[in-house]
Amino acid sequence: MARRLRFNGTGSGYNGCPSVHEDLDSGEVIVHGPPLADPGDIAQLQHLSEGEVAVVVPRDVLVDWTPKERTRQVRTIDLEEFGSLFHKFEYTAWRLETRGRYASDEDGERWKRFIETGSLDEKDVDVPEARRWRDTVRAQVALGKRIERVRIVDRPATTGQRYLFEGAKWNMSLGEDIRNLWRADADRLRLPAEDFWLFDSRLIALLRFDDDDQLTHVDLITEPAEVVRCSRVRDAAWHHAVTREQFAVEMQNDA
Repeated sequence: MARRLRFNGTGSGYNGCPSVHEDLDSGEVIVHGPPLADPGDIAQLQHLSEGEVAVVVPRDVLVDWTPKERTRQVRTIDLEEFGSLFHKFEYTAWRLETRGRYASDEDGERWKRFIETGSLDEKDVDVPEARRWRDTVRAQVALGKRIERVRIVDRPATTGQRYLFEGAKWNMSLGEDIRNLWRADADRLRLPAEDFWLFDSRLIALLRFDDDDQLTHVDLITEPAEVVRCSRVRDAAWHHAVTREQFAVEMQNDA
């Protein structure tokens, strides 16, 4: 069975070489780069066995991209504690949203209304299940904080993705900045299939879902290499994602 490898980073551009990957199951680190070719250099190496190849890796690549702990240090929190993070961050809360379905969206009258009509009006979005988030966005934006997200959208968009796209205009009217990116473009950029919030470029809240697409818990990660990796994912996704208005035109052209 093939390993489940995740690209951590590189020292020479987003898709450059040398690069560091991590085995998500074993925690082993895979490094690839230019081989050490000079016979005089190779002769100085100890314990280089037949079939092994030495690669040259700048020190900064190992410092920046290899895990600092033997195992990833996480703290698992419940959904109530997760909700409190949106009142504690100081500057920015940024989300990468990658799934085709979120089961929690399908509870309540707003979802039923969308399924029946294919649209939402202001009355439909000002319902109890949405009011708490709207109040949070309004309060945090009023304090000068930024709440942003990039949503990865399939082509054609799933029902859940169309629902979120329709409702986004109301969140954006409160100050949240939501942009969209086709999944093919996300794959081309090698963005991970992870859902996470990044708070103040220092704390990752990795969202965990069960087989029924229900959010069950959240893992908090502060490991520097992981924070840097997610920050680079944010930069790439934000650079290539487009505004709701532009994406609406592309979706309409597909219809």
